[in-house]
Amino acid sequence: MSVGQLAAGRLPAATRRLAQRDPLVVASMVVLALVTLIVVAGRWIAPYPPDQLYAGPLNGPASFEHPFGTDDLGRDILSRALTGAASSIIAPVIVVVLSTTLGMTLAVTAAWFGGIVRGTIARVIDVIFAIPGLVLAVLAVAMFGKGLVAPVVALSIAYIPVVARLTQTAASRELGRPYIAALRVQGVSSAAICFRHLVPALIPVVAAQATVGFGYAMLDLAAISFLGLGEQPPAADWGSMIAGGQAAILAGAPEQSLFPAALIVVTVLAVGIIGARATTWAEEKER
Repeated sequence: MSVGQLAAGRLPAATRRLAQRDPLVVASMVVLALVTLIVVAGRWIAPYPPDQLYAGPLNGPASFEHPFGTDDLGRDILSRALTGAASSIIAPVIVVVLSTTLGMTLAVTAAWFGGIVRGTIARVIDVIFAIPGLVLAVLAVAMFGKGLVAPVVALSIAYIPVVARLTQTAASRELGRPYIAALRVQGVSSAAICFRHLVPALIPVVAAQATVGFGYAMLDLAAISFLGLGEQPPAADWGSMIAGGQAAILAGAPEQSLFPAALIVVTVLAVGIIGARATTWAEEKER
């Protein structure tokens, strides 16, 4: 028996079936598990202090001592990437949590009450939707100063319309199902119907949208940091690391920009793949 077969034999049956059905999802889950580990323990597993100058040669190539190479100040790129993972990942997660919570609340309220309430919420959503998220984030930075707080709040507001529109359609469809009418006839309270039946039924749709929103949020926040408006030096952040390596690319040392950019792309792809498969499985389950 090969090592692979032995390992497969020790896996739970559900995991083996998932691996056989969609190995890409399993690979994405492994990537997310590694990213989560880096976010939690990155600062402690970094081989060098992230701000240590001249830990190696300037713009040094990848080596055994510095697997990702060194930047233009001789700092270890791997250490800075591990340390910067926390802000690069947690900030988009906060954006997704805030926008999803607010958007879902507005959508359920609009679908439940209808009429004037629904029309008012729709107009507010239209106004927010008219302003691109990146532009709103830049305006927030101009008003409140550089850093991640203002862009996170701005993007959380900017992403509300997408969540609200998608969720409102699903909520309206769910409220039209016979079991909702039966619950009302039985005298079940509105709060019980909403929180025990309606909201759980919307979770697959909301979760799928949240994974897509995470990718957009991560890219937008990386762009903000790339422009120098997000996390400020000497703090490590994947977007600012990409920006700091522009000059080194022309000098033939792309490591400072290449590795953080690869981490962003791999993370976004992994989350997107899981979200797409989750949406497909939810649709298959409904059928």
